[in-house]
Amino acid sequence: MMETLNLLLFVIEAVGYFTLMVTLLHFRYRLGLGMFLTALGVMHFMETYLAAVFYVSVPFGIVSPGSSIFFAGKLMMILMLYLQEDAAVVRQPIYGLFLGNLLTVGVAWLLQWHSPVALSPGRAPNFDFLREMGWLMVWGTALLYLDSIGIILLYERLGRYFKHKVILRFMICGFALLTFDQIGFFGALYYFAGVPADAFWGGWKAKMLAVCIYTALFAIYEIGIRRGAVAASARPISDIFSDLTFRERYHDLLSRTGRDVLTGLYDRARMEFEAPTMIRESLRQGQPVTVVILDADHFKDVNDHFGHLQGDEVLKAIAARLGTILRASDRMFRFGGEEFVAICPATDHAEGLRLAERLRWTIASSVSTPDGKPVTVSVGVATADEDGIGFTTVLSAADERLYQAKKIGRNCVVGRPEVAVVG
Repeated sequence: MMETLNLLLFVIEAVGYFTLMVTLLHFRYRLGLGMFLTALGVMHFMETYLAAVFYVSVPFGIVSPGSSIFFAGKLMMILMLYLQEDAAVVRQPIYGLFLGNLLTVGVAWLLQWHSPVALSPGRAPNFDFLREMGWLMVWGTALLYLDSIGIILLYERLGRYFKHKVILRFMICGFALLTFDQIGFFGALYYFAGVPADAFWGGWKAKMLAVCIYTALFAIYEIGIRRGAVAASARPISDIFSDLTFRERYHDLLSRTGRDVLTGLYDRARMEFEAPTMIRESLRQGQPVTVVILDADHFKDVNDHFGHLQGDEVLKAIAARLGTILRASDRMFRFGGEEFVAICPATDHAEGLRLAERLRWTIASSVSTPDGKPVTVSVGVATADEDGIGFTTVLSAADERLYQAKKIGRNCVVGRPEVAVVG
């Protein structure tokens, strides 16, 4: 009966902690972020103290609310803070806690050299306890530093596989990092406070339960409160963007930077920044990478006969068709004028020739001038590392083959002579 009651209190404490902290976080624009950060910091001493001396029995073992509820909640709150602010804000409470705990240890060391006067019987200061707690807090904050970095990096890495599943990423991160934390912090509790080893599994199970509770509450907040508030608010757009994470804001900005205004493809400056890295990375992994350069045939005639506005429409149509053929791993850039460059990782020369032929055929069969004549392209193909290991070298080889395609009659693909287009 007592174990069941303790478990019920465990859940109530977790819900209460989350509700209070997320309320401070949610109203940070009105109340100030300092209230949230201060509440997060003030809880740290009690978390460490409870983790060292206060344990209760629940159906699945012996647990400490300080470690299982409050420390676990703090880590999940730091992830939520990252989701709604950025890395620069997240590091403030972590650094503040670490420096404050070092100061606690230093002050405790200095105070022990005093000769205190006992004003009340049985109330003598316990410097051993203070030093012990100080070092536990320093170790806990060091782990918190690693936990916070780890949970943010893992959250971002999981975005590659579950990009739009924020709640699932939140839960997986909690499971992984609190398991790591339980191993690290319990070792200190065992050494400093003499906590028995059999309390490890009960504490771990309690942290996993806390993650489930916090994830459920996070889902309610994310879906039912925050998104609804954002959708219904009339805040300026700059304020709405502040709800995104630092990395998401960065990648969103990056995806819209370096775009060609007309076609929506990446521009030449972006190509010169990204293409060398793509080639180096493919070669480092032992994979070929193919560069394809296309040029619209007789495009000057389109501009001369129909005007530049119609010429722009033709270029946009070409860009749209290119996007339907290229794979997700490929990158297409507008090189300049009517020229386009594709970087195709993990693609050997024969595969690159087949891809180039599909691009050529698709444009010839689906893009036309205003008077109905098909628009064709000439294509040059080169592959690293056979044609070079640097982007400039490979692009020059592809450009030379483009010139050959123009020379032999246009509307064709030219690669290395010994490799034929098959299929």
